[in-house]
Amino acid sequence: MELTTLADRLDETLSTAAYADVDASANGLQVGPEESSVEHVAVAVDAADATIETAGDAGADVLVTHHGISWGGIEHVTGRTYDRIAALVENDVALYVSHLPLDGHPALGNAAGVAEALGVADRKPFGELGPVTIGTIGELPEPIDVGTVAERLEEFEGRQRPVQVLPFGPEAVERVAIVTGSGADWLDEAVDRGADVLVTGEGKQQIYHEAREAGISVCLAGHYATETFGVRAVQERLEEWGLETTYVSHPTGL
Repeated sequence: MELTTLADRLDETLSTAAYADVDASANGLQVGPEESSVEHVAVAVDAADATIETAGDAGADVLVTHHGISWGGIEHVTGRTYDRIAALVENDVALYVSHLPLDGHPALGNAAGVAEALGVADRKPFGELGPVTIGTIGELPEPIDVGTVAERLEEFEGRQRPVQVLPFGPEAVERVAIVTGSGADWLDEAVDRGADVLVTGEGKQQIYHEAREAGISVCLAGHYATETFGVRAVQERLEEWGLETTYVSHPTGL
């Protein structure tokens, strides 16, 4: 498959264009030649020296990541940016990135993967960001306590420290709102939509008081651990398209 064909198919599948005005990430093909053939694709959460080198060692032609190297454009190719671009060029590995599109995709997205792992059904779009959404909200098949929610989150890949729980919601959890990564800003929307718990990766100082005053629980399951689902789902889609794949695991513990 041609590199441009692969990038176009991923853009269409992930609705990349819909997020262009709200995402600081330069989604799509960030680094790559105009003409190149692709047989082997590596996927990872982050584009960094470690994942680029591993992708190169695996013989990948392209690395698909959730977090890329261009946030709001690249004005100077120096320092860390130079090192990462140099690693891609030296290893002859192109870079395709999907940030917010891969958070909010209803089937392949990070939030969808977290919801599936928790058993959340009847899911609807959640996490409004301008004209798009980056999360999901839905119902558990039967009520459970927030401790059980945390236990399920503890099983996620890449966990290196306990899930932090702010147990301020009802004892019985039925409705779950999810925004992966850094989703504390969507606490009010979770409250407005009747969620018993907001599941996200990391929090901010004020979320403690906001959650306590609103009477909603929060589970902080780790930024990395809540964002492995999207690239793994893309990996499955790439294999359906007849491409060889490699998953590059590099947990950050954050």
